[in-house]
Amino acid sequence: MTKIIPKAPAEAAPDAPKKRRPARRRHYHVYVVELSPEVLGQARFLRANPGYVYGKPCVYVGMTGLDPDVRFDKHKAGIQSNRYVTEFGLRLLPELYELYNPLTYDEARSLEVELGIDLREGGYGVWQA
Repeated sequence: MTKIIPKAPAEAAPDAPKKRRPARRRHYHVYVVELSPEVLGQARFLRANPGYVYGKPCVYVGMTGLDPDVRFDKHKAGIQSNRYVTEFGLRLLPELYELYNPLTYDEARSLEVELGIDLREGGYGVWQA
């Protein structure tokens, strides 16, 4: 029976260039869309926002690898869109998200959730897909 002995990993020459992992690109964005107060007529939206304070804005919070303006236009055109943004979206609210962008994918995923929670705790009506 032959015993197989694993080879030790070859060491790179000291002057050989090291392989680099590609840097994480910061090209993702979180964005917030103001929704018309008419969205409050949607039972599902109201159920998702039991702490909504009447008079506060209703918003959609999302993330994208596109520019937020381009993403908003796609929502309104019905391209990979959220129903609430397509039907009730009024405008972007850059004052709520511009300071965070651009982000890596992982940062954007986390911030999208955190921002939605913060706005909901502030009495906003929030929808997230």
